[in-house]
Amino acid sequence: MTRMDLSGRVAVIIGASGGIGSATARAFADAGATVVATWRGDQAGAETLVESLAGGPARGHLALPATIEETATLVALAATVEQRCGRADVLVNSSGFTRAIPHGDLDALDDAMIDRIFAVNWRGQFAAIRAFRPLLAAGGDGLVVNVSSIAGLNGAGSNIAYGAVKAGIDVMTKSLARALAPAIRVMAVSPGIVDTGFVPGRDAAANAKIAPSIPLQRVATAEDVAGAILACATLLPYSTGSTVLVDGGRALA
Repeated sequence: MTRMDLSGRVAVIIGASGGIGSATARAFADAGATVVATWRGDQAGAETLVESLAGGPARGHLALPATIEETATLVALAATVEQRCGRADVLVNSSGFTRAIPHGDLDALDDAMIDRIFAVNWRGQFAAIRAFRPLLAAGGDGLVVNVSSIAGLNGAGSNIAYGAVKAGIDVMTKSLARALAPAIRVMAVSPGIVDTGFVPGRDAAANAKIAPSIPLQRVATAEDVAGAILACATLLPYSTGSTVLVDGGRALA
């Protein structure tokens, strides 16, 4: 197996219905991996994605349910993957949630919103890693890739809680890279602005206004981020605990 060939490997993409998640599923399938794409509310969409992946369902690609903030569904997911695939080599935590809230509007960032942001963007990722740890460790060279954000570096982003939680993802990545080595590597990929519609209200026109302020003069595509996630599995076998920026230089501002 060459570094770019993931044949025989199983990649679990949590949050595969999102822009980054679906692009990552395609990238791993194109590299030869069998992909497990999770869905929360759009089973038909996930199944359509699986049908479109390289090799199609005949290669063993699956669409399975999981709700990131409900740990029991993640435990059930890991058990189903073990039963149906026999292994899991890569876990990508790409699910997430945010809402644009001005940083000065402290009242709008109420306790319920903070708790939801934490549950969906940090606690769930940790719970997924915990659930999949035995499978990832069994092969001796498992990999976790957490999707972070440069909001965790620069304190900007859609709201203060989201930036703080993404900083927590970066710390989790380092801590678990140390704790789970050498059997499991843990990496993070940290995008800037991505053209996916992830942040409600940030449309193509808003992205066009932001683009000139980015050193590379454009916002990222989902495929840009997926390429970095794939690189963690193929081109960076001696890296762990690192956060790879995919921001066009935006964090330099």
